[in-house]
Amino acid sequence: MTYCLGILLPTGLVLASDSRSNAGVDQVTTVRKFDLISLAGNRVIAILSAGNLATTQSVTSQLHGFLGSGGPEDLYAARSMFDAARIVGDRLRTTIAHDGPAVQSYGDPSGSFLVGGQITGEMPRLFQIYPAGNFIEASLRSCFLQIGETKYGKPILDRALNPETSLDEAAKLALLSFDATMRSNLSVGMPIDMLRYTADSFSVTNMAMLTGDDPYWNTLRSGYSQGLSNLVKSLPPPPEWQHAS
Repeated sequence: MTYCLGILLPTGLVLASDSRSNAGVDQVTTVRKFDLISLAGNRVIAILSAGNLATTQSVTSQLHGFLGSGGPEDLYAARSMFDAARIVGDRLRTTIAHDGPAVQSYGDPSGSFLVGGQITGEMPRLFQIYPAGNFIEASLRSCFLQIGETKYGKPILDRALNPETSLDEAAKLALLSFDATMRSNLSVGMPIDMLRYTADSFSVTNMAMLTGDDPYWNTLRSGYSQGLSNLVKSLPPPPEWQHAS
């Protein structure tokens, strides 16, 4: 299992993924699940993956092989982020159709992706691609998408994230969403790969890999934990309720 999160804002995107992969309690490994494809001044395409690792790695490896080919699956030639999402979805569908029958008896061959970024001529966009290869798009009304182990990190986003949130604030919320997930599920773990992409920059310089001993990560999570504890203590206690017979 893994956890990937994408946040779409008028000012850009926040995209993050953990790195834990496991096939049982004694087969835990660290694998990068955040792939970047970019052309300076023209496009930034981030591909985050969850699910069967062999399937998702096969998809991204094939997509890299098509780069520069000028063919229908060349992400360098995609005219829009919608086309980029369609290319990833089609390749996922093809890969599962090819490998799925052989894998099925050993486990689930499916995978899913978040595809976010910007291609010149349009605003940043964010898509969630399902195992069937179809996809949905984020909007300012529903400005984040998740794949993998999603339930523990969702409440803080539902409460605090909105389209007016700054990229820096969204990045903090994203990391706290990961902290909540890792506290409740051991199948999600460090390091976290995160990109804060500013709209129209076509730059990936604000990319970071946060490890468990990162000073900012530890300051953020300890400050949040202590602040939440102090807030609960400051709230009024419940009244004495009379039992209704």
